[in-house]
Amino acid sequence: MAADFYKELGVSQSASGDEIKKAYRKLASELHPDKNPGDKKAEARFKAVNRAHQVLGDPEKRKLYDEFGEDGVREGFDANAARAYREGFGGGPGARVRYRRGPGGANVEDFFSGAGSAGGFGDFFGDLFGGARPGPRGGAGQAGMKGSDVASEVTIDFLSAIKGAELRLRVQDGGDEVTVRVPAGAGDGDKVRIPGHGAPGVYGGPPGDLLLSIRVQPHPFFERAGLDLYLDLPITVGEAYHGAKVRVPTPDGPVTLSVPSQAQSGQVARLKGRGVKRKNETGDLFVRFLVRYPTTTDPEVERAIDTLEHGLDGNELREKLAL
Repeated sequence: MAADFYKELGVSQSASGDEIKKAYRKLASELHPDKNPGDKKAEARFKAVNRAHQVLGDPEKRKLYDEFGEDGVREGFDANAARAYREGFGGGPGARVRYRRGPGGANVEDFFSGAGSAGGFGDFFGDLFGGARPGPRGGAGQAGMKGSDVASEVTIDFLSAIKGAELRLRVQDGGDEVTVRVPAGAGDGDKVRIPGHGAPGVYGGPPGDLLLSIRVQPHPFFERAGLDLYLDLPITVGEAYHGAKVRVPTPDGPVTLSVPSQAQSGQVARLKGRGVKRKNETGDLFVRFLVRYPTTTDPEVERAIDTLEHGLDGNELREKLAL
């Protein structure tokens, strides 16, 4: 039985675009796999809601869906040919062709019950779907139509996105597991196509593909901008003043960085080639020094601070910031 995308989102057929978007966001938030780990029913509903929003959230797809049902948004569907067919067989210009939706709506499958016989609709079906000519139930020797692509998403951690990962996913309730390889350097919002794991084909045609959106969890220390990474590195007053060799974390493991003598808080050092590697490109890692001062009230520490303060005029330093 075909799904009713309006019911999936809990909105009426007259709902505005904003109402559809609001309903989708609410449902997607409630049903997200991160909030319902291991809940297969919630996962299935999440996928159904995503599919409904893909269609109803797109004005052009929504028009086709309202007029033809799910067939109207399948790949290769020819709306003009379908309208010509409808008018040519008694539907009239105002008639609505539906695919198993609502009372009074015609079932598109019924229109091809005469395919293969003289004067039947097999040739027209080929025109309607760009050359596919199935029999009434996908008979032998007849080509079916590929199923629709299905959109979903998966969340991975920051370092897995940078270094690449291999995931084992079960894309449908009760379905087989599929191996998904996330390429090194993947960014938030990137998509991976998994052939053959979308919606089932029509009349024996091949299934569609799964379009998997990658969501990357933020890292507590690293920030990413394109292929470059940024890191705030705490250093002591002594390390800043005298200079030092310090260990710095990178996606490929820690490396040694030289802190120059008299380094200032906010000063940035660049580690070339230590950023994100993606195909033939590599970014850099930018390390910003943050000088940390002791929080103790020890008199000796206070005297040392007073000594450091000698010869520095704070107001003079700040005047340099004036525009």
